[in-house]
Amino acid sequence: MAAADPARLVASALRLDGNSLTLSVAGARGTASPVTVRRVFLVGGGKAGRAMGEAALGGHVASGVIAVPRGTGGAVGPVRFVEAGHPLPDDGSRKAAREIRALLSGVREGDLVIALLSGGGSAMVSAPAVGISAEEKAEVCRLLLSAGADIASLNTVRRHLSAVKGGLLARAARPAAVWALLLSDVPGDDPSVIASGPFSPDPTTCADAIGVLGRYGLMHTAAAAVRRHLAAGAAGKIPETPKPGDPSFERVTCAIVGSNRTAMEAAGAAAAADGAELVLLPGFLAGEARDCARASFLRLREAAASLPPGGTVVLVAGGETTVGVRGSGAGGRSQEFALSAAVELAGQMGMAVLAAGTDGIDGPTDAAGAFADGTTCSRAAALGLSPGDHLENNDSYPFFRALGDLVVTGPTGTNVADLAIGCATAGRNTR
Repeated sequence: MAAADPARLVASALRLDGNSLTLSVAGARGTASPVTVRRVFLVGGGKAGRAMGEAALGGHVASGVIAVPRGTGGAVGPVRFVEAGHPLPDDGSRKAAREIRALLSGVREGDLVIALLSGGGSAMVSAPAVGISAEEKAEVCRLLLSAGADIASLNTVRRHLSAVKGGLLARAARPAAVWALLLSDVPGDDPSVIASGPFSPDPTTCADAIGVLGRYGLMHTAAAAVRRHLAAGAAGKIPETPKPGDPSFERVTCAIVGSNRTAMEAAGAAAAADGAELVLLPGFLAGEARDCARASFLRLREAAASLPPGGTVVLVAGGETTVGVRGSGAGGRSQEFALSAAVELAGQMGMAVLAAGTDGIDGPTDAAGAFADGTTCSRAAALGLSPGDHLENNDSYPFFRALGDLVVTGPTGTNVADLAIGCATAGRNTR
């Protein structure tokens, strides 16, 4: 978590020497020549918005609007931190979008806009496209989440129902230069997916969004206004989002300041320092949480089989799973992963798994995730709990709460997706 600290990552990316400001991030997309600072504006949003915004503050910042989680709002100097909703947008999300658009309408040649975006920004900076109500857009997002849609699919639809996403804020920021600093919570670190890419070219189309709804069986469930809007876009009757090569991006630079890999490598380095063998699996957490848990257990068991007696292996997997909701229970994707892992680990000594979201928030719960080992199922049985029943009802939170095995950190102020960390010691397996 220290490695993924957004304040440290943003501070290390920006270098101010007198009146000259430099962006220093390996692999930045676009040209970010040092600029002579006149006026700097901060905009953006996400779960790491407060820390990123405070780290970017300096004497040259003229104004700023950043959407942040509930409970972290307020003002610091000329920057307003607007509290907004997640995982679904609310009035605060729409207020943040309005204020950001109003701020960008006043920028001019010679100004620099620093956009600070992190996971959660899609919901926290939200303005529905013309002809679609906020409620209709939110309902589509809720349906996709319940159907287990991955983040790329969800954001494909969001971009085409929005007045700010999919590069539209880059268009609004012209003619100023834009440096977009991104804390990635998405597989592959695609800038067009992070916070739905408000400053990035949109490689998808309205036809792609229609395809997503069809793939999840929602074409006849989504509101009529949503279906009409997407059909009009696919038929060329309304403008598409700006695509690669659009003039809106001539002065935009996107830089990934931190990602899931950042946290994975730090966890791996800590394990290696303790003498453990290490297996890193970037992007491994994808698809249904319970399927990933079973696959992770097999990889952990395989790695443990080649250890010398007394040796230890630590497996660090990263990414973001999904949960197709079939039951009525409470939990999140990391807790569901841990519960499925518990079933696989039953009776297996010397092996344990911790699964958690780096934002400290797993689903609509107060836990970041959960811990499981070979004793989880037997301890549950002693309390009259059935792991299988809880898993089928998507009811992982009360299961782990009863055992005292929830991982509770509170909101961490960062968001680089999820980690699943497995540990196995050779010579202690009993099954």
